[in-house]
Amino acid sequence: MNTKIYKHVHALAKDLLQASVRKNQANFDEYYRELQQVCEDNEDTDKDHPVQWETLADFTDDLSLAITIYEKALVKAQAINSKDFLSSIAFAIASLQVELGDKESAINHLESAKINSNKIADKDLKAEIDDLLTALKNT
Repeated sequence: MNTKIYKHVHALAKDLLQASVRKNQANFDEYYRELQQVCEDNEDTDKDHPVQWETLADFTDDLSLAITIYEKALVKAQAINSKDFLSSIAFAIASLQVELGDKESAINHLESAKINSNKIADKDLKAEIDDLLTALKNT
């Protein structure tokens, strides 16, 4: 990923988090629009990357819209075959699907995340995937 874009997305994520913590909706909306513009400007270019889409989805309050954005990020992750992004994005989608009551789709995404997480170093994410998958299968 382009380092300049990564730093910009990372800075916007920090700004969004800070605005959220401070309950400053005006700043949050401004930073969100800026991140959305970065995503749109880079879409289908050599600068397109799942991290920008995943970050946008992370800060999207509408759960259905967030899933749609995560699904776009998942396609980008598949294109570059990034097991880290494939795992984290599928886990994020599954978590939202649980909130929306779509257990079957959540399990499908978690099973995919589990397969992809076999190739990553993030033990915490692996454990979260396993824990949620086990909990859903046992209910």
